[in-house]
Amino acid sequence: MALENKLGITDSSALAREEEKISKKKALELFETGYLDTLTAGTFESLSLIHKYLFDKIYDFAGKMREVNIAKGNFRFAPLMYLQAALDNIDKMPQKDFDAIIEKYVEMNIAHPFREGNGRAIRIWLDLILKKELGKVVDWSLVDKEDYLLAMERSPIKDIEIKHILKNALTDQINDREVYMKGIDTSYYYEGYTTFKTEDLK
Repeated sequence: MALENKLGITDSSALAREEEKISKKKALELFETGYLDTLTAGTFESLSLIHKYLFDKIYDFAGKMREVNIAKGNFRFAPLMYLQAALDNIDKMPQKDFDAIIEKYVEMNIAHPFREGNGRAIRIWLDLILKKELGKVVDWSLVDKEDYLLAMERSPIKDIEIKHILKNALTDQINDREVYMKGIDTSYYYEGYTTFKTEDLK
């Protein structure tokens, strides 16, 4: 079953196709209007605004913190009962050097604050921090999909791999549209979330 959406689509594959089309168009708009550069880098508020911009035409929950627990495979993202505290802590994390920025990125990925569309929004958020703090962004065309997904899965325990992968893909082409859009590519989506009850954690 497809997630409840504003488009009235009930087939999950059809929804995924339409979501990709709309969110890519909105992502490009976010970049070309300059709205992205007006946001404060590294805050949940800025991430929420990015998410809302991308998905507002599709979901009522766009930009809103999720109200369910979600998991992908065997990995459970931050439980709902701790989510607000996790986001408050992430806001306070330093972001003055590359290692600190990626540590913050990893923590936001663990938080996974939205019901859907986390990967895309968080990668744009990451590039905004890198751009404002270091004058760099990730050239996602240089990032191997499988290596990235495996490194992100392992990052809560060991973040050295994801740091290595992303450091090798940094570029100073911070205003290049193609470089930016590669981060919204479907290759890097974290799809297939399942929900679970808090008591399942016990």
